Amino acid sequence: MQNPAIRVTVWNEYRHELKNARVAEIYPEGIHQCIAGFLDNEADLNVHTAWLDQPEHGLTEAVLDETEVLIWWGHMAHHEVSDTVVERVQRRVLEGMGLIVLHSGHHSKIFRRLMGSHCSLKWREADDKERLWNIMPSHPITQGIGEYFEIPAEEMYGEPFGIPTPDELLFVSWFSGGEVFRSGATWHRGHGRVFYFRPGHESYPSYHQSEVQTVIINAVRWARQTVRIEDSCDPVAPLEA
Repeated sequence: MQNPAIRVTVWNEYRHELKNARVAEIYPEGIHQCIAGFLDNEADLNVHTAWLDQPEHGLTEAVLDETEVLIWWGHMAHHEVSDTVVERVQRRVLEGMGLIVLHSGHHSKIFRRLMGSHCSLKWREADDKERLWNIMPSHPITQGIGEYFEIPAEEMYGEPFGIPTPDELLFVSWFSGGEVFRSGATWHRGHGRVFYFRPGHESYPSYHQSEVQTVIINAVRWARQTVRIEDSCDPVAPLEA
């Protein structure tokens, strides 16, 4: 018997696309719809979208109850995300839901809370070429990528990156300006899996690139919820007399 389709929610601020003509040209239906579009081509994925300006940011209890993997893209409005929703998402990750944080989501409330650190970095928006080295080719997320791949123009992110030491470091980026960056990393938080993936500045077409899509598709399958164990702190009787 086949496993049921993985239930994925793609969350996006959806602000740049409505305010900036260049971004709207690259992602006319929003970054969330671009990502949902290539995920929808996979028979084993069932994809839903949500964005900031919906009631409860589109992440109601009911939506998160039906979400096995949440993909998060945010940039200009991290501060507008409700702490109530952040706590709700955190609880679901600890219960077993997977979380994939993309690009500038490194400064989102949810990522910083789960990492327990500031998650700051160096950056430069200057059309740098990015070469992402696959340093863990045996990992499920890196399958189909090869030794490395390149993005012709991207925003630069550079070390130091204020994250805790990853459980697994999958990609390291080199930029044509000379900087390097830990651009793909995983952590376990509670019963859930977390993956951070660097590419995806809104003014570059990175989510249209096949290698970037492959990594995200692989990451969804890797991060899939395998258990749901709600938090409890109950007194128990001894097993033995």
